[in-house]
Amino acid sequence: MMNNKLAMPFLKWVGGKRQLLSDITANLPQLGKNWTYFEPFIGGGAVLFHLQPKKAIINDSSKELINCYQVIKDYPEELILDLQRHVNNQEYYYSLRDADRSPDYKDMSPVKRASRIIYLNKTCYNGLFRVNSQGQFNVPFGRYKNPAIVNETVIRAVSKYLNQNKVTILNGDFEQAIKKAKKGDFIYFDPPYDPVSSTSSFTGYDLNGFNRSEQERLFSVFQQLDKRGCFVMLSNSSTAFIRELYKDYNVITVAANRAINSVASGRGKIDEVLVMNYEPKN
Repeated sequence: MMNNKLAMPFLKWVGGKRQLLSDITANLPQLGKNWTYFEPFIGGGAVLFHLQPKKAIINDSSKELINCYQVIKDYPEELILDLQRHVNNQEYYYSLRDADRSPDYKDMSPVKRASRIIYLNKTCYNGLFRVNSQGQFNVPFGRYKNPAIVNETVIRAVSKYLNQNKVTILNGDFEQAIKKAKKGDFIYFDPPYDPVSSTSSFTGYDLNGFNRSEQERLFSVFQQLDKRGCFVMLSNSSTAFIRELYKDYNVITVAANRAINSVASGRGKIDEVLVMNYEPKN
């Protein structure tokens, strides 16, 4: 079955992988039959929607992000209808952004929560998805003239892909997300990146800061999966720390153009790495 090219990321995402898809595709493993795809840091889902595997387990620690995936899978038409009511107005933006500061927020329906996140993402400054230490969305208004808040075609295509294939959606820790991975499965890790400098650290999209001890825990999981006979690929920044950590694996450098960054100097071409525990098929 041909992939549906209309199934693509429905959110702008810091560190999104659309522009690295050619590098990722060129370095895929030689997969056999009945393999399952695992993506424990799903983010915007660019790699998932590019590959469109028939069996997948996707995960993210962000409750609001995973709610968006679940709502698009289960209630696409209700979501589209709710998205149509939003207006690109600063006062309206801040009133909706501040909804998660209210005790009533817990009573907001999954559809309205997903609609809120997609709206904020499309109209906020520089397309950031960022929360503070309390888990509250904290990006200022973006002042776009005519943002595309509702993309019915993409929402329906993503919903169709999620429903026509065996895709399990999880909201938890990355280590738990790969528990069922077996020999011959393919795991793609796209964690929060190791900062390239002490000032470049991006305040993440969830409450759990991904520091170097978390990077080391991820490396340990990478090793476990390697021993299990899984095919594993990982993206990260090209820092001395990451290169040293994965020095015994196949590490290649790729150039990424980072357009979404809260600091202007952080935009532009930067080196990243793809790490693999196998020789690519090409």
